Amino acid sequence: MPSIRFTLDGESVEAVAEPGLTALDLLRDQLGITSVKDGCSPQAACGCCTAIVNGKAVMTCVKKSELLDGAEVVTLAGLEEQKRKTLARAFTEVGGLQCGFCTPGIAMRASHLLDKEPAASRSAIRGALGSHLCRCTGYQRIVDAIEIAGKRWAEPEEPALFDLAIQRYAGPELTLGERDFVNDMDAEGLLHGALRLTDHPRARILSIDDSAALAVPGVVAVLTAKDLPAVTRIGHIRADWNIYVGIGEVTQCIGSALGSVVAETRAAARAGAAALVFEYEVLEPVTDPEEALRPGAAQVHPDFPNLVEVCRMDRADVDAALASSAHVLTEEFRSQRVEHAFVEPEACLVLPKGDGIQVFTQGQGVHEDQRQIAEALGWGRERVEVTLVPSGGGFGGKEDLSVQHHASLMAVRTGRPVKLALSRDESMRLHPKRHPLVMNYTVGCDAEGRLTAVRARIVGDTGGYLSVGTKVLERAAGHSCGPYRVPAVQVEALTVYTNNPTCGAFRGFGVNQTAFAMEGMLDRLAELVGLDGYAIRERNILEEGEAFATGQLMDSGIGIRPCLEAVKDAYRGAKHAGIACGIKNTGIGNGMADTGRVLLRVEGPERLGVYTGFTEMGQGLFTVLRGVVAEKTGVPAEFITVETSTQFAVVCGMTTASRATMLTVEAARRACLGMSSALEEAELSELVGQEFPGEFICDFTVAPGGDEPNPVTHVAFGYAAQVVILDDEGIVRKVVAAHDVGRVMNRVACEGQIEGGVHMGLGFALTEDLPSEGGHLVSTRLADLGIIKARNTPDIEVILVEVPDPHTEYGVKGVGEIGLVPTAPAVAAALHSFDGIRRTKLPMRGSAAARVMLPRRLREPDHA
Repeated sequence: MPSIRFTLDGESVEAVAEPGLTALDLLRDQLGITSVKDGCSPQAACGCCTAIVNGKAVMTCVKKSELLDGAEVVTLAGLEEQKRKTLARAFTEVGGLQCGFCTPGIAMRASHLLDKEPAASRSAIRGALGSHLCRCTGYQRIVDAIEIAGKRWAEPEEPALFDLAIQRYAGPELTLGERDFVNDMDAEGLLHGALRLTDHPRARILSIDDSAALAVPGVVAVLTAKDLPAVTRIGHIRADWNIYVGIGEVTQCIGSALGSVVAETRAAARAGAAALVFEYEVLEPVTDPEEALRPGAAQVHPDFPNLVEVCRMDRADVDAALASSAHVLTEEFRSQRVEHAFVEPEACLVLPKGDGIQVFTQGQGVHEDQRQIAEALGWGRERVEVTLVPSGGGFGGKEDLSVQHHASLMAVRTGRPVKLALSRDESMRLHPKRHPLVMNYTVGCDAEGRLTAVRARIVGDTGGYLSVGTKVLERAAGHSCGPYRVPAVQVEALTVYTNNPTCGAFRGFGVNQTAFAMEGMLDRLAELVGLDGYAIRERNILEEGEAFATGQLMDSGIGIRPCLEAVKDAYRGAKHAGIACGIKNTGIGNGMADTGRVLLRVEGPERLGVYTGFTEMGQGLFTVLRGVVAEKTGVPAEFITVETSTQFAVVCGMTTASRATMLTVEAARRACLGMSSALEEAELSELVGQEFPGEFICDFTVAPGGDEPNPVTHVAFGYAAQVVILDDEGIVRKVVAAHDVGRVMNRVACEGQIEGGVHMGLGFALTEDLPSEGGHLVSTRLADLGIIKARNTPDIEVILVEVPDPHTEYGVKGVGEIGLVPTAPAVAAALHSFDGIRRTKLPMRGSAAARVMLPRRLREPDHA
């Protein structure tokens, strides 16, 4: 094979340019340069793989490896130390990173820009970021970071970073690509795995031939359903997800796995997986949820009906309330399927350890991973240790097992370490998406615009596997009336199997879909009554002691009024603007316990370990935990590390429902009480080996739709009001977002979460879609998702409101999801103020606001 020589970070190196090898593969696999990340190879759509080649910033995932011959290549490790420090400080200081997976590529681009133009304008910075995708931040703080770095680019010295207790945990290391994600890790004797997914969304497997796969040089083993040692299906709520679909069984969707291959190299594993031969009986897929509900429809699962569950809520006499209403309107709203597009594709590394295994995961719940992996292996949980590695974004899409169980089966089968990493195409086919909902609403009000009744029927397409679909529809039903006082409520939400791609948890969890519908109905009623958007909301928002849609009486922590008042002037002072409110549960609730656990463990004279079961995936959980522990114990922040592992008794459940910060902060505070008492009697160095646990459990909620007169369905809620402002050409120029967060624990992280949520909400409203035809995704390219680029992201002004929740000392509420709950209806209202069109279908790609954000191939006619 041809050998090439080039200069890498100032040193001459030699490598083998194998046929088909990209520059990214060569840098990572042969030379160990993991600061260049693989987020979408070979799509060239995320920018994570950016390096400087012969003075130009290039995406190495599409550059042939042989073209590096004689080149000069610079990665983050090769930058001048002063520039590295400047970038690390700027991104960390202003919150220019969250999960950090995309950050090294962006930092590399920033270095290239600032070398040419240190005083680059914000417009130039946004333009330079055109080939980069960040799903967390909303770009605003990335632009801030690069602008600040430019002002310091030529400084000979640089002040130290500010207080570690409040700066982004591991921010400098993440910025410079020095903190490993799963796919950056290695192990002695490492094997590589590859999955083979079905070619058809609904087909019976007639035969499997693995002879050609086993003949591929380097292939060690092939695993199919016949090799499973225990259960054949797993799942969060229902065990309906086939580990592998076997002979005689029927696939449920394009994410159904048929087999896997283990080999000495990733290339050999992928070649082996491609060589597996399957004989199919192709069946007609069920792709319409209404068709799936009809008698005689083909069953997606042989053991379960297509109608998974109906969540119902009834309060008072809706028929009578509507009959006595001054105004009654009926409308159907539709939302689309949306891809999470977390920038780090799924990956898992499994090491044999004693009589068990150690699993390095990026998932959203280490203990849930542990449970399902143990079930797949037929083992007790104590033999499966799961450790969280930094997660490159999740947004709900990493709640379900993706490849952790497959990698574990491979490691046990071979007795060697195994790493399994998905391609972007595989990732998009496999993990659950945002549910497309069809929402039929009938809403009444009196002559003054006070709501009288809501009747809603919501149908959710959960796709081939349940995931947490029933909980998403339950949440959609529970939040179907928004943060408003509605005397009479009748809602039913149906979760339906189809052969479409699986849908599950996604930031907002069904609430942003129903907000689009309910807020849209308010705007229509306001027009009939003669009120503006602010006035009708102001006279209907919930007050303390009044009933939420589920019947729960709101407590003293209700903060919707100050949020609404905070955006009043922005709304009424704009020529073209829309306004909307939002409410989002903090904690799972609905009859399930919400548990936070933290363990403080003194591990050295100058090291305090903080352990929890919740996942850090960019939301800033570890940053906040370190700050709380430093504040409450007096231990210097630089002594404190934060980790997530099943090694200790810190079972918390899934990192979901905007609950991790509320629960862990209170658990940490309680743990700190014990440690602070110990520190009154001894120095930290004298406490080495001692542990201080803290626990906070909320187990008093009930499921909606029951007979309780005053049900408590959720521990707490976050509140929001947003205003979207258009210019005279109908383009979104600004979003003002007022959010009640209970208490601000870390301002930079809190504002950054909301900005990222708003950016995602704008995409949900205007541009993002993941269509499927016949059960197949139309495209698995990141560039076809319609994610809004940096240059098209409007200014986002965040107003933080603090109305403490009464359940904890800090009073904190979740902010991870509510950032996008009011955004789509606020956009729809703003568009109506501009062109007079009432829109009922998402995304609103035909609008002027969307057209400037989309490439021509993705633009659509307007949906009225």
